[in-house]
Amino acid sequence: MTARTSSFDHLEAITDRFGTFEHADHSTPRREHGYCVDDVARVLVVTAREVDHSTQVDRLATGALAFLKESQLASGAVRNRRAADGCWTSRASVDDSWGRSLWGLGTASASGQATIDAEALTLFERGAALRSPWSRSMAFASLGAVAVLEVDAQNPVALGLLSDAADAMVGSAAESGWPWPEPRLAYANALLPDAMMAAGSVLARGDLVRRGLDLLGWLLARETVEGHLSVTPVGGSGPGDVGPGFDQQPIEVATIADACARAATLDDSVRWLKGIEMAHSWFEGDNDTMSVMWDATSGGGFDGLAATYVNVNMGAESTLALIATRQHAVAHRLVPA
Repeated sequence: MTARTSSFDHLEAITDRFGTFEHADHSTPRREHGYCVDDVARVLVVTAREVDHSTQVDRLATGALAFLKESQLASGAVRNRRAADGCWTSRASVDDSWGRSLWGLGTASASGQATIDAEALTLFERGAALRSPWSRSMAFASLGAVAVLEVDAQNPVALGLLSDAADAMVGSAAESGWPWPEPRLAYANALLPDAMMAAGSVLARGDLVRRGLDLLGWLLARETVEGHLSVTPVGGSGPGDVGPGFDQQPIEVATIADACARAATLDDSVRWLKGIEMAHSWFEGDNDTMSVMWDATSGGGFDGLAATYVNVNMGAESTLALIATRQHAVAHRLVPA
C-alpha cells in the first residue's frame, strides 16, 4: 500500500445516512442488498482503533454507533439486516451480528472518543446481559468485553460475559490428530484463538493464553505456503484437505492479523509479527495467484481471490478487512504510516 494512513474514502463512498452498504458492484454500492450489523459493527471497530481522528473517521464512527443503537432491542438482542429505506428486515437474535455488535460497542467504549464512548458502553452493557449458544458469537462478544475491561477492570457486566465465554472455550475439545476445536476450519477462524488469548490475559488464565497461542501457531503454519498466506477458502477446510483452496476471502486475512497482533503482546516470538506482515502482503499480491487485492485509487478492498480471477467488487467486509490489516501493520511499524 501507499505510505499513508489507512484510506476510508471508499468506505465513506458506500455509506449513506443510514449506514454502510454491505455489497458493491465494483465501487458502486448495491442499494438493493441494504446494510447489515455484521459490517457496521466492524466499521465501529476500525474507526475506534484509528489513530487519525479525522472528521471523516469521526463521521463514520458516529454513524455506525447510531446504526447499532437502532439495531438493538430493549432486551439486548440485535436485528442484523436493514433495507436501503431504513426498515429492518430481520428478526432480533443473539447470533454473530449480536456478537459483532458487542465487539464494536466495547471497542468504541474504550476508544477515548468522547462523542461515542459513553453511549457505546451503555449499549454494550445492555447487549452483554444476554448469552449466545454459538461459539463464534460469544468469541466476538468476548473481544468487546475485553476492550471494556482494559479500561474498567471491575465492570461486572463485561466480567460476567467474559467468564462465561471463557468457560465455553475450555469445554471445546479437539479430535485426536486435529488440534482445532471444531471438525473443520470454517470462517473467521483466527477469531477463536484471538478470543482465547484475550480472555486468558484479562482473567489471568494462563491455560487459555497458551491454548490460544498454540492454536494460532498451528493455524498460521497450516495457512502459510512458501512464505505467503494461503487462507481457508469459503467452503472451509478439514483434516484431509490440501491447499491452496479458493475462493479466499479478505476477512480470513484480517482475522489472522487481529490475532497475531494480540499474540505479539503476549509472546515475544517473531512469528506473530511475521503473520501481520504476511497478512498485509497478501493484499499487495503476495498470495497464491500473485494478485493485488485492493484498489489504489479508491482504497477499496477486493471481495475474493479465485483460482483464475479476482472478484473486483469492493464490498464493506473486504474494505474493512483491508483497513484493519493495514492498521496493525502500521501500529507494529511493519509499513510506513
